[in-house]
Amino acid sequence: MPVAEKAPQTLYDKVLASHIVDEKLDGTILLYIDRHLVHEVTSPQAFEGLKNAGRSNVPTKSRKGIKDIATFVEEEDSRLQCLTLEENVKEFGITYFGLGDKRQGIVHVIGPEQGFTLPGTTLVCGDSHTSTHGAFGCFATGIGTSEVEHVLATQCLITKRNKNMRIQVEGELAPGVSSKDVILHAIGLIGTAGGTGCVIEFCGSVIRSLSMEARMSICNMAIEGGARAGMVAPDDITFEYLKGKPLAPPPDSPEWERAVSYWKSLQSDPGAKYDIDVQIDAKDIVPTVTWGTSPEDVIPITGLVPDPETFQTEAKKQSGRRMIEYMGLTPGTPMEEITIDKVFIGSCTNSRIEDLRAAAEVVKGKKIAANVKRAMVVPGSGIIKEQAEAEGLDKIFLEAGFEWREAGCSMCLGMNPDILSPRERCASTSNRNFEGRQGALGRTHLMSPVMAAAAGIVGKLADVRKLTNYKASPHVEAFKAPSPSRTPVVDESLEAGDPVAKDRLGDQPEDSSLTAEDLVTEAAGSPGLPRFLVHRGIAAPMDRTNVDTDAIIPKQFLKTIKRTGLGSALFNDWRYNADGSPNLEFVLNQEPYTKAKTLVVTGPNFGCGSSREHAPWALNDFGIRCIIAPSYADIFFNNTFKNGMLPISITNSADLDKIAAEARAGKEVEVDLPNQEIRDADGNTICKFDVEEFRKHCLINGLDDIGLTLQLEDKITEHEKKVSQITPWIDGTSYLRRKGGKLPVKAAKVPMTNRGQELKDPIDW
Repeated sequence: MPVAEKAPQTLYDKVLASHIVDEKLDGTILLYIDRHLVHEVTSPQAFEGLKNAGRSNVPTKSRKGIKDIATFVEEEDSRLQCLTLEENVKEFGITYFGLGDKRQGIVHVIGPEQGFTLPGTTLVCGDSHTSTHGAFGCFATGIGTSEVEHVLATQCLITKRNKNMRIQVEGELAPGVSSKDVILHAIGLIGTAGGTGCVIEFCGSVIRSLSMEARMSICNMAIEGGARAGMVAPDDITFEYLKGKPLAPPPDSPEWERAVSYWKSLQSDPGAKYDIDVQIDAKDIVPTVTWGTSPEDVIPITGLVPDPETFQTEAKKQSGRRMIEYMGLTPGTPMEEITIDKVFIGSCTNSRIEDLRAAAEVVKGKKIAANVKRAMVVPGSGIIKEQAEAEGLDKIFLEAGFEWREAGCSMCLGMNPDILSPRERCASTSNRNFEGRQGALGRTHLMSPVMAAAAGIVGKLADVRKLTNYKASPHVEAFKAPSPSRTPVVDESLEAGDPVAKDRLGDQPEDSSLTAEDLVTEAAGSPGLPRFLVHRGIAAPMDRTNVDTDAIIPKQFLKTIKRTGLGSALFNDWRYNADGSPNLEFVLNQEPYTKAKTLVVTGPNFGCGSSREHAPWALNDFGIRCIIAPSYADIFFNNTFKNGMLPISITNSADLDKIAAEARAGKEVEVDLPNQEIRDADGNTICKFDVEEFRKHCLINGLDDIGLTLQLEDKITEHEKKVSQITPWIDGTSYLRRKGGKLPVKAAKVPMTNRGQELKDPIDW
């Protein structure tokens, strides 16, 4: 019989297929994870969960003379996070780049820089902008803290197949237009929920012409379009970037040649099908900035502040009015007339050497405007900082009046002192402009590095094309300086005669004078999950769209190593006035909603933005275990299930209106998970709802994923052996290899899960 031809596959399909350990009939996948990046904000509770089961963000001020974290980090909660990370990586044997290591920096900068990020791999991190790494042709996605714990324990992740989406950009970018303009323009077209449930593949002549730095900027913000991940097929530009990186195969070796041959095969096949296809003409893209409080609120720098009254629906009009008020703007105002207070050039989106070179070219020989209170340039890693200084970029910025900072996230997130004061306006190269993102009541306009630099010089939002005479995009040859050094950077403290130590490339932290135990006496770990059967209680109505996790739990409350105690901070900026008094107009401050157990959201895309699992923790701590909404951001949706909560998608507007009417009347709503019904207070059925069978089973039985996954240790080990044969370079250097091919933790004994829950009705996993 003739052999059936294999259907054309996309880049995502190919990477996914080589990493599936097991798959259930309902499409649930046990996905093997090659690479895991860990940082201080989303890891403490994960490590604590491993310990309880018996299984084995930082300032950017000058670090000269640093002795240890205990004496360097002044803020107690930040110091606790950093100390906890030091202790955890030491205990669990994880390679660590500490504050004193010049390789230290933003996780999504140092991963590619070290060659930790490789084509065809799967990579996760407890941060939504993990999508950055997809620029190398790997499937990279952000995960929540419970999933961080899951990957640490099992090297796997339970997930579902995503849809394929293609954004194809053809043509040639005009002078002054960069990759940041490309992605802002694309998000403006599809919206912040346009890529929900999808992996976006960016392709076309424009994408192929971009450097790796530019591709990373685009994939970084795929999450802002609602996508699970962004990807670009690897090509010669990718291979040239990786050549000589410390953790990539040695250049021109047989292993390198074999790896490149495999990487070339990852290109999407001709005729591959995409569920969503978006075509963009490069000539339609001009320097772009945001005007509102969502990355989809974009406009050309030559445009005018929009009038919400012209928006199509009443919901969009209401949202627009709120944004105009928050941003302190007047409809019809030319964007170039908007005065700024501060400038921030940095973040995991735009802090690479190419970004700094482009911005320096704009400010060279100029001074920041008198009205600009502060202008900051923050490199993405110590290596980038060192290289920029070798090229004299620091002097250009300093002479122009900019601050030259140490590597870190800085004002992008505003978890340290680098924040906006209330109602200050910032020209920022970061990736989010949500309310309060860079500081309470701060106003953020997103843009490219050259546009932010131009704004600093003019003192207003500015069109960089009017300040410069360059004839090419900042991401092509006219702005390219010498390439980054290909010399692997190793820790000078390692003994030269110890090949194992050299191979590890790690700087295990020394014992500091102060430990996390000195700062906190009790840290809550992974609790046993309560069973979810019939959930009845007051339902609170919320008529908002695109409610982001920054709004659910603002960043200042992330500096905790506990999963509990966040209920009082839920919706903090909406729930409290500036003086700390309750905002009586907010629904959760009104009776009977102060005791709400269910949240009914009438607008779509609830939980968009950051991957922070603190958002469901805060809802849970308040008492809300069930959310009903038209749609959710993927990562938030997953995080709720991991915490024994039930997010229900009601896409039928008539059914959602009925549920909302019950909530507005202050009545109780009953959610019956076993029968998948929502009922009113009198027991009458309002509607049915759908839920994945595996998630339903886990909620009803109070099961978490880890104990179930560990029952498949043999399959996981077998998969690892196969991977080592087909793609041996993924094993990396010795510090990446798993000793003996065994999982780093012991499987939980049936009939108990890893969190001590009784396993009464086990399923395969």
